[in-house]
Amino acid sequence: MIIERPDYIQAIRPFIDQPLVKILAGIRRCGKSTIFEMLREELLRRGVARENIVWKRYTEMDIPQNISSKQMYDELKKAIEGKGRCYLLLDEVQEVSGWERAVNSLLEDSDVDLYVTGSNSKLMAGEISTYLTGRFVSISVYTLSFEEFLKFKEGKGRNEEELLKEYIRFGGFPIIALGDYEENAAYQIVNGIYHTVVSRDIIKRHRINRQDLFDRVVRFIIENVGKTFSANSISNFLKSEYRKISVESIYNYLRWLEQGFIIYPCRRFDLQGKAVLKTQEKYYLGDISLKYALLGYNRKMLDGVLENIVFLELKRRGYDVYIGKNETKEIDFVAIRREEKIYVQVCVQLPEQSDREIGNLMEIRDHYPKYVVTLNPLDVGIENGIRIVYLPEFLRKGNL
Repeated sequence: MIIERPDYIQAIRPFIDQPLVKILAGIRRCGKSTIFEMLREELLRRGVARENIVWKRYTEMDIPQNISSKQMYDELKKAIEGKGRCYLLLDEVQEVSGWERAVNSLLEDSDVDLYVTGSNSKLMAGEISTYLTGRFVSISVYTLSFEEFLKFKEGKGRNEEELLKEYIRFGGFPIIALGDYEENAAYQIVNGIYHTVVSRDIIKRHRINRQDLFDRVVRFIIENVGKTFSANSISNFLKSEYRKISVESIYNYLRWLEQGFIIYPCRRFDLQGKAVLKTQEKYYLGDISLKYALLGYNRKMLDGVLENIVFLELKRRGYDVYIGKNETKEIDFVAIRREEKIYVQVCVQLPEQSDREIGNLMEIRDHYPKYVVTLNPLDVGIENGIRIVYLPEFLRKGNL
């Protein structure tokens, strides 16, 4: 049974039958293949013949090792031969070295509409333009939003409050949401996803020799989700543990973890100078369950976890998300989407002295919407024009 994720089909729909490669990229097991299933159904509804929809998976289990881009091209040419216009759905293409050349050739010499998925952000990087000469559109795929999570859990007999707690505890990987797993089993599955990304997509691909050091760097990042730090501060911390690693190696580790969608950077934005700063950024996880899978669950983690949930929700909605720096004050998130901007503070509950949450926002001298997102439903209201919103209300798109 397919549980619909209509936002993604809606994002793809304007580009169907356009001469562009549609690239869907996100962390492994976030549901990209399910989006392909939905796309296939959409094409069938439009009258496309089933045999003209060619779906090819390029995972290690589905293809011979070290398949070349020429072999990829030849196989696909054979699959569409004599069929007229075909729709190519190519899953996890990053496993094929030089896939861009094969796809570009098909775009130029065949009557095809092309869609690809991958678990590496390099698929969405500027270097792809070298081969696709700007003829592609990128669509980010994330684990389940809270709204999608509720759909996955329909008919399970639990109310929204219970499901919110479950979402915070188990995260948004579809495979977890579809089942009713005990905590240990759920985190074991997430651990397997993480180790697939790390062992196959990072350690093996980049030939990391000191896995113990790499693992320690990852642990530091995960322990410090939602806190500012730099490659230098990681290096200094490891020195205190008598482990030596170069700052350059740490930068590489951070970049490779970003490429695998394990982490997302959140840079600082100077609200006075209206410029993105290059130092002391924060990192958030591709799904909060990654933190529990590696460190175990602890309520003391909630502050960082709630920030992570709000950060990912803003990314899903297409915002560029930054940490706000207003002189010496910090705003958790400044979210910018074209001409639109919102400011967001996140807290477990509003303290009696709410200077950080409300006071920091009041010092911003513009008229863009300002929110405090809280896990305490009793905090909600409006104070000095600032909306204090209960977390599940904020996570529902229609409520802002």
